[in-house]
Amino acid sequence: MSNINPYPLSPLKWLYVDFNSYFASVEQQEQPHLRGKPVAVVPVDTQSTCAIAASYEAKAFGVKTGTPIWEAKRLCRGLICVLARHELYVDYHHRAIDEINRHIPVSAVCSIDEMASELLRNEAQPEVARRIALSVKAGLRASLGPWVRCSIGVAANRYLAKVATDLEKPDGLTILMPDDVERRLIADLEPRDLPGIGRNMERRLRDQGIVTVADIMALDRRRLRHMWGSIWGERMWYLLRGYDLPEPETQRRSIGHSHILGPALRPPGEAINVARRLTLKAAARLRRMGYSATCFGFSARLEDGRRLRGDMRCRPAQDSQTFLSLLLHIWERVIPCEQAILVKKISVVLLGLEPLDMRQPDLFEALVPVDEEEGEAVVPVTAPMAISHALDRLNHRFGRDTVLIGMLPSAGRGFSGSKIAFTRIPDREEFRE
Repeated sequence: MSNINPYPLSPLKWLYVDFNSYFASVEQQEQPHLRGKPVAVVPVDTQSTCAIAASYEAKAFGVKTGTPIWEAKRLCRGLICVLARHELYVDYHHRAIDEINRHIPVSAVCSIDEMASELLRNEAQPEVARRIALSVKAGLRASLGPWVRCSIGVAANRYLAKVATDLEKPDGLTILMPDDVERRLIADLEPRDLPGIGRNMERRLRDQGIVTVADIMALDRRRLRHMWGSIWGERMWYLLRGYDLPEPETQRRSIGHSHILGPALRPPGEAINVARRLTLKAAARLRRMGYSATCFGFSARLEDGRRLRGDMRCRPAQDSQTFLSLLLHIWERVIPCEQAILVKKISVVLLGLEPLDMRQPDLFEALVPVDEEEGEAVVPVTAPMAISHALDRLNHRFGRDTVLIGMLPSAGRGFSGSKIAFTRIPDREEFRE
């Protein structure tokens, strides 16, 4: 039996799936009356918010992610604004992963609407990779619906495969061979189109005379590292030339939630309930993920533009009551007493994370305090954790906000849903917390 691999070596190593106008496309799939119409997905029903997604019909008028809604409606008079439904987008996300796995294993989930698969040698032949990509597209169309389209890129590394998805949108398929990389990138893209180049970096490059992709490709790796001020610049030099570098390891440093408040929730008496609910949600996630935290941070942005913040430290904790207590101390310290203020955005964050299985137990933690005058045991220090776990079980079984601490369940239902962030995809369990 011969051990010679019958498939020739191929420079292609990654297949990348990038869904087009994901949130807006899901809404058009779910709501037929939105199909073919300009749609903007918004986080809250107010003119002062901005679009977090726009359909291709809206993009044709200049509406894009981040466009203020008042401006978007000026650009596109027929614009339809739809409130974001994050639980729906997460459900489609998991269904998409399941479908892609039927054709090729998903190696990395890069964001809510991006997945990457590493190609084996027999899959890396250009004609085979194309067949796999077309099969993935057909499967997604059948399982998710024809309005949830994607672009697929195939290239020598994950970075270039992602870049390839931008070369043909919507519903594109681009196989980027090494000999074509420089020509295609220079001809079709601006520096801002390259992953790793945001608005600030684009400005920094422009200040140094780097205004095109050709200018970037002409730089050596040391100059790129100097211009970025980090190893990422040198890493980008290698990625643009097709080197398949390992992804850097990441470590979780915080757990947090934020919310932009609707007009009715902006008075301090209502805003405090939003802060409480976000704190409870963060604490529930902390417990589910098996961490403790030693610092609680709070910040608020007021309607007048002021930013208020505070933080407090504590012993390693997981229970909701500890973090609610810290929230109230910070709130009383940083929120002005005058009633005229309006709170536009609230954020809470748990820091100093440590996995429970790495934590050194406290010798006295399990002892029950005793009231010396009465001679009776008072509430043990383990009670807050028992209460928190009981709340988790009730909310998971009967639905989010079945039981809350310090507020009626009805007070949290208008703003307690999980949100998708650029750097984080909520677990399905979060929508029950």
